[in-house]
Amino acid sequence: MPLTPRHLNRYRKIVEVFARHGFGALLGQMDLDRRIIPPRYWFRRERPEPPGRTPAEHMRLALEELGPTFVKFGQIVSTRPDLLPPEFIAELSRLQDEVPSVPWEEIKPRIETELGKTLEDLFAYINPTPMAAASLGQVHSATLHDGQRVVIKVQRPNIRRNINLDLDILRDLAGLAQENTSWGKLYDFKGVVEEFSIALISELDYRREGRNADRFRDNFKSKPYLIIPIVYWDYTTERVLVMERISGIKINNIEAIDNAGLDRHQVAMNAAKMIIQEIMEDGYFHADPHPGNFVVMEGDAIGIMDFGRVGYLDSSDTNILVRLFIYAVQMDMPGIVDQLIRLGVADEQTDRGALERDLRRIMHRYYGLPLNEISVRELIEDLTSIAFRYHLQIPSNLWLLLNTLAMMEGVGLTLDPEFDMFAVSEPYVRRFVLRMWLPTGWGPSVLRSATDWADLLLTFPRESQILLRQATRGSFSANIHIPELKDATDRLDRITNRLIVTILVAAILLGSAIMIPNADLTWPWGIITWVLVGAFLVSFVLSLWLLWNIWRSGR
Repeated sequence: MPLTPRHLNRYRKIVEVFARHGFGALLGQMDLDRRIIPPRYWFRRERPEPPGRTPAEHMRLALEELGPTFVKFGQIVSTRPDLLPPEFIAELSRLQDEVPSVPWEEIKPRIETELGKTLEDLFAYINPTPMAAASLGQVHSATLHDGQRVVIKVQRPNIRRNINLDLDILRDLAGLAQENTSWGKLYDFKGVVEEFSIALISELDYRREGRNADRFRDNFKSKPYLIIPIVYWDYTTERVLVMERISGIKINNIEAIDNAGLDRHQVAMNAAKMIIQEIMEDGYFHADPHPGNFVVMEGDAIGIMDFGRVGYLDSSDTNILVRLFIYAVQMDMPGIVDQLIRLGVADEQTDRGALERDLRRIMHRYYGLPLNEISVRELIEDLTSIAFRYHLQIPSNLWLLLNTLAMMEGVGLTLDPEFDMFAVSEPYVRRFVLRMWLPTGWGPSVLRSATDWADLLLTFPRESQILLRQATRGSFSANIHIPELKDATDRLDRITNRLIVTILVAAILLGSAIMIPNADLTWPWGIITWVLVGAFLVSFVLSLWLLWNIWRSGR
């Protein structure tokens, strides 16, 4: 990557922050000291500032200090337990996406530019003090001219320019790590950064968040216990999002919920039913369920906000997850490993025996316990250590799902200490398994397979006639590419050539040795004697050369 002055200044800032937090030696391995020529003492720091913290905590603090791109990157990496040790995964999952707000004088013209009108034409009232501020944007309350209360989400000025700069540097760092470090050979850091870049760029388009909200509202339209705000598309662009404002009590404010006379157990049940429907039926889930995004409303209903981060599961993923649950209940470790391979989490090179032993050790820890004594968070911690040890490549959407379940369990336990996420999900799992075995579950896949076979049977007579005509005319040809075949044939050619040369040399050597004693050896020699002696000497030298080559090749 060409380093412009702007790139170089930012690059040096990034290196300085990581070095100050104790990662100088790591950066030195990546050959950064020659790339940006920083002060040498950056790479020799042994005691990071502030002292008394773990390396994982320093990693989180460094990412928060470097701003939005690195905070988001840390959040993404926290869903990849195959890349970092468990303590780093746990710490990065705590990354805070809260920053100081942008002054109103900068936000106002941005809204007007995006929507093409003055604020007076657009809104009856708008509060210049933001309700919340995050790394990518901030939220203001407002009222439309028809009296509807709304919230305006506005993207920060120059955020795209800054993010593109950081993404350039992250790609460069990933390439340097891949080329210059031993751990860079084990992981596809370039692929990780590219996946993150795509996710972050898409998050900068607020229209996508609006479509997510519409999809959730459609999925839960028959569920009165969930309230999802309406998107005002006439006021929404790529950088500005206007949604209905919903008000309620923050879901973890237990005292306020009790004072309002709301049923905490029912609220916890509603939250659990929401996440179970998302997983078992919709394959589309809210992936950022921290308490700030949920409010409790009248009638024990839950209002949901912020749809910027969502997760996806297709039907095959859900089927495999349910099978994993069944195998875990049956303590069938080979079955669990088979499903992990089908998910792409493990591969055929994974040490199956060792993995099965470690999984059995974990499952025995929970075996026989009542469901309400099994903690999703503790289970995730155990799985994180195994994922790192065996380099299990858990897809980001599945790890996002596990963290979502853990957060929802935390919400449920806050509302109701006796809340049991597994017990609530059990009837849903039973119904899902029943659907898997009913014709409605396996029928579509069988129908697709039958359609494929029908197409094959219909086209086979015509295609076979073409093949037979080509074979009859001698024009039939087939291209088969076997990568190892060329090497094998080359070796066979060399062996054959060596064998032929050996036979010829042996024949000449033996023949000349037999004929020389019968030749006239009186000086001067005749032409026949010269030929015989010359043939003997040449064949003798060739035989020595062959013996040397055979000995040197080790064959």
